[in-house]
Amino acid sequence: MPPLTALKSEDYLFMEKGFIQQFIEWIIHNGGLYVLLLVIFAETGLLLGFFFPGDSLLFAAGIYTDELANEFFGIHYSVIIILVIIASILGNMAGYWFGNKTGPLLYQRKDTWLFKKKHLMRAHDFYEQYGKGTIFLAKFLPIIRTFAPIVAGIVKMDRKTFYFYNIIGSICWVSSMMLGGHFLQKWVENKYGYSLKDHIEAITIIIILITTLPVIYKLVFGKKKPAPVDKEVEIKN
Repeated sequence: MPPLTALKSEDYLFMEKGFIQQFIEWIIHNGGLYVLLLVIFAETGLLLGFFFPGDSLLFAAGIYTDELANEFFGIHYSVIIILVIIASILGNMAGYWFGNKTGPLLYQRKDTWLFKKKHLMRAHDFYEQYGKGTIFLAKFLPIIRTFAPIVAGIVKMDRKTFYFYNIIGSICWVSSMMLGGHFLQKWVENKYGYSLKDHIEAITIIIILITTLPVIYKLVFGKKKPAPVDKEVEIKN
């Protein structure tokens, strides 16, 4: 172990940072744009990606857009945002494809204590009625944005409708988060003389609370309307 006198000032700063800040900054500085694209792709379309901190990571990436742009061939930061939007769109398309391919197997599967076909039928009804808004709004809701495209594929939501709201939702979600972080960082730095990079931990916790509390409230206090069990729903082939 090196003596304390041999440690650089950056090492002390790193040790004083919280775990969340270290994790996000590690992603930004180790792999940068490539890791960011992978995380966003996974969170918007892969079942195992639901635990990634998409909102807070995008906001933090917005704060670090200049560094990301410089490390990626010195391009303009707007290109970084466009690439992340594309990753989000492709992630949802992958989720839709997976759900579309597994859907027929689920429809043929017999009921078990873990799987009830009636729930799949209800999901079909829900997407027929609220599908458009769900695909767009799911982008702003943790966990839901991971499973929404998969369920849309399972219930065979119209492809053109899904792609349209997927693209619009990806543009709004990524742009609002990254541009929000970028311009807020510039404004705070110019007006108050300090950087938001020193407060990533607090910012991350606030964003997580803002984005997850409505979901938790809905799950805990939302009224559950009984759905008819014997209702037959025609499934599109």
